Amino acid sequence: MEALSLNAGLKAISQKRYKVVHAKCIDGIKQDLSNPVPYFLMAVIAQDHKNFSKAEELFLKAETLGPDVPHYPAFLGRMMSELKRPEAATDAADRAAKLNISDAYLADMLGVIYSRTGFHERAIEMFGKAVTLNNGQANYFYNLGASELFLGNFARAEDAFISATQLDPDHSGAWSSLIALKRQTSENNHLDHLKSLHTKFKDNEDPAHQLGHAIAKTLEDLGRHEDSFDWLHKAKAGKFEKYGYNRVEGLATFEAAKATTGIKTKGYNSETTPLFVVGLPRTGTTLAERILSSHSKVSSAGELNFFADIIKSKTGTTSNLVLDAETLRACKNLDLASVGETYLERVHNRLGKHPYVVDKMPFNFFYAALILQALPNARIITLRRGAIDSCLSNYRQLLSVQQSFYNYTFSLDDIAFFYRQFDGLMTHWRKHLPSDRFMEIRYEDIVLDQDNQTKRLLSQCGLEFEEACLRFHENAAPVATASSVQVRQPLYSGSIGRWKKYGNKLDDLKTALGDLAG
Repeated sequence: MEALSLNAGLKAISQKRYKVVHAKCIDGIKQDLSNPVPYFLMAVIAQDHKNFSKAEELFLKAETLGPDVPHYPAFLGRMMSELKRPEAATDAADRAAKLNISDAYLADMLGVIYSRTGFHERAIEMFGKAVTLNNGQANYFYNLGASELFLGNFARAEDAFISATQLDPDHSGAWSSLIALKRQTSENNHLDHLKSLHTKFKDNEDPAHQLGHAIAKTLEDLGRHEDSFDWLHKAKAGKFEKYGYNRVEGLATFEAAKATTGIKTKGYNSETTPLFVVGLPRTGTTLAERILSSHSKVSSAGELNFFADIIKSKTGTTSNLVLDAETLRACKNLDLASVGETYLERVHNRLGKHPYVVDKMPFNFFYAALILQALPNARIITLRRGAIDSCLSNYRQLLSVQQSFYNYTFSLDDIAFFYRQFDGLMTHWRKHLPSDRFMEIRYEDIVLDQDNQTKRLLSQCGLEFEEACLRFHENAAPVATASSVQVRQPLYSGSIGRWKKYGNKLDDLKTALGDLAG
């Protein structure tokens, strides 16, 4: 039987010719036990069949036999990233990156791993290599632009997104990012092209979602707020139909979170003080994180899924969701000291050791009681914003469709329901959590009273005031959120009361919010 080459084997696997490839791999191993290719191809087959432990074993075997071939650690790193094992993913990517990368696909793969694990400088290096090796792939430019954007390199990000749209005029992700990057004007916009693309892809949920948001953003920039709102509704229609928010399960999750205040256990003490910045998306969490991380003693880890992932792993619940009522209820049997220790180990592996570390994962508000039990020196800062502005901002934002807990954002009525539950949970935390470790701070207050609110924020965290915290927009650290452009500008009050520009389009939202609308 003719032996398979690495590339021929990958092509056959992509065509689902598993039995043929597997048979040739077994034959190849019989002929030469030291040939790494058959082990690698069987690892890819094992991964495709979700036999991840076997795949890991075979990837490592291939790497041992072929230490100079970057494919072996690169594919392992990608699998580890998908399995939410960021340290293992980064280690594998580092091993691959040290080797000779002459394949653009492989370089792009490594860039994606680094981007997912928060190492955006390394990601840019790999995406840049991918573009150099093959400048005809729109997606390579798109990925490069996304990492440049995270690091605040706006001109380079714009160039990359433009290159992506030139190579593929239908690239909805590149168009969406390009429109979000700067204000559109009556003299300089792409409204007609975006509308034609939306017509072309209206039955394809992902492009329709991205393009609809890009059209809505353009119309808002042009002052056509009511038209913008109608396009937001069009943008989300497909997602709402397919992934509509389950209010029964959602309510159960909020109630299970409240019950975690009854858990009393010993936590894990550390010299590092974790600062958790939480709240609804687009309500000032990135702003608070930038203020804190501008302090000389504070380092930012960005948005980490660590705490939620550790809770899910240690409870061992069988649901396919990381955050749900079943998992939160199972926490009553957890050793939270172990949770705290594992969390800080992962943070230190990511950042090194620092006196203070900011974790800005907004939905950590569900875990507030567990966090304070697991990490006795942690502080939680909750951002609050006017109810209507909060709900509108959640509706306006193109949030990740990869995360099921954002499904509530596909409908304003569901957003209002979610906001009411969020407000109830904050009321519960306010009553049951110690005020020296849990605080709420209003976005509007930071904007309108920056000096005093910055001092209040720092004091809550046990930090002395530093002038740099008032110049947060000069902070050069990466921003992997939708606020990457705004937080590199000085404070402005233009987004306060934004909802008033939408006329009667938000009347139903006000009704759904009831007494909270004011």
